[in-house]
Amino acid sequence: MSEAWPRSDGETPRRVQRVGSIAMAALLTAFTIGCTSSASSPTTISSVAVAGAAPAVGATSQFTATATLMNGTTQDVTSLATWSSSNSSEATVSTSGLVAGIGAGTVTIQATYQSVTGADQITVNP
Repeated sequence: MSEAWPRSDGETPRRVQRVGSIAMAALLTAFTIGCTSSASSPTTISSVAVAGAAPAVGATSQFTATATLMNGTTQDVTSLATWSSSNSSEATVSTSGLVAGIGAGTVTIQATYQSVTGADQITVNP
């Protein structure tokens, strides 16, 4: 028996309704997944770790900043972080995390990413 389209009684055949419901569910699922896993959506940072070797006076050393996300994964944010030195007469740090030894002493190198700051205390030797 074949269903006529459109039906004379104005009802939509059930098979078409079922397929439409499945398609709508699939569309909503895809939309939800797309919204929750978007690369541009903000992620929550639990910590930032700063690492690098202390340079001697007159030398440089590349430092890195690694963010740990709330889900436990890590991300290199060295080029995205804002860098600072606690004492620029002992060490300076560039926007890319390159630390230059200026004078002997102990200094703290900080990296801030999404309002979370990590630090590494180093000693610059002569």
